[in-house]
Amino acid sequence: MNRRTPLRIPAPRLPSRLPVDAFVLALLGTVGLAALLPASGAAATVAEGASTGAVALLFFLYGARLSTREALDGLRHWRLHLTVLACTFLLFPLLGLAARGLVPTVLTPQLYGGLLFLCLVPSTIQSSIAFTSLARGNVPAAICAGSFSSLAGIVLTPLLAALLLGGSTGGLSADSLLKIVLQLLVPFLAGQLLRPWAGRFLVRHKKTLGRVDRGSILLVVYTAFSQGMVAGVWQLVTPARLGLLLAVEAVLLAVMLTLTWYGAKRLGFDRADRVAIQFAGSKKSLAAGLPMASVLFGAHASLAVLPLMLFHQMQLMVCAVIAKRRSHDPQEHDRQKHHSQQRDPQEPLPATTAPHPAPVGRITPPAAPR
Repeated sequence: MNRRTPLRIPAPRLPSRLPVDAFVLALLGTVGLAALLPASGAAATVAEGASTGAVALLFFLYGARLSTREALDGLRHWRLHLTVLACTFLLFPLLGLAARGLVPTVLTPQLYGGLLFLCLVPSTIQSSIAFTSLARGNVPAAICAGSFSSLAGIVLTPLLAALLLGGSTGGLSADSLLKIVLQLLVPFLAGQLLRPWAGRFLVRHKKTLGRVDRGSILLVVYTAFSQGMVAGVWQLVTPARLGLLLAVEAVLLAVMLTLTWYGAKRLGFDRADRVAIQFAGSKKSLAAGLPMASVLFGAHASLAVLPLMLFHQMQLMVCAVIAKRRSHDPQEHDRQKHHSQQRDPQEPLPATTAPHPAPVGRITPPAAPR
């Protein structure tokens, strides 16, 4: 008597190594340095001036690298890009405003300000592309969506922060608007204008300029956290509050991942587009948010960027697991198998297929009439 072998369903496999970003470790080391050796007095003045120049340099490089032509070429998929922009600058801020009810029982007012600022930051480009590619999604759409989000964030993030955060950023005063224009918009536009001449230089020195980027951000973080240490703002944060902040951010990320995936399905997007929407619409850019926070918050930037730093590492780890599982989706494997599978030789030819011609040299002449 033959016994049927029980069907074994393999358990979902997680990545062997979760992506612990080395840059996040460098940021944590910078925070530790600022806690032990904060810049004060004349050193603080020098560090603040260097930080201002570093922010301008960062946004100049952002503008010089971002290909506006490629971004505009992606306008054909405008529904997807509008969906990502709505997730980034509408759904996220609404959830951030809803978290106001957690103050002061769960979050302090300072940590809530940082959480709300996190919800206003544009999406990432590099990690959205990487995870979309790993999950076999629409990579060109992810590239364009990230580019559009970065372009929109140059204007929308400071304006939304000034409107929603109020006194934390100084409001929409003439001085604050002038500061945003001079430190963010002018360098970005200068980079865009000089891109035709600076493009080749940026490509040739890509690795070196990448170190300049990261070094500039580390300088901004050191200056912000030094100001926070001198002002004593870190006395307001306890380990219990940090744990609660992590729990709130985990819920925020889970809600956005769910809304982007199932909401895109309700809107009629196919699987590849849904993957791009999920990864581009649920992420926040640490590289863009840190310098913006230094411009908007000034001496209070240290607590403002803390939720963003924690959320950045969390989104990398969670999205790595999701992307790995998406790459093994049964529907995706069935689609690939369908495209790679050859036609059955016993299957009859379609009606439109012409018969095989007779071999050359063996053509039989027509029979003579009798």
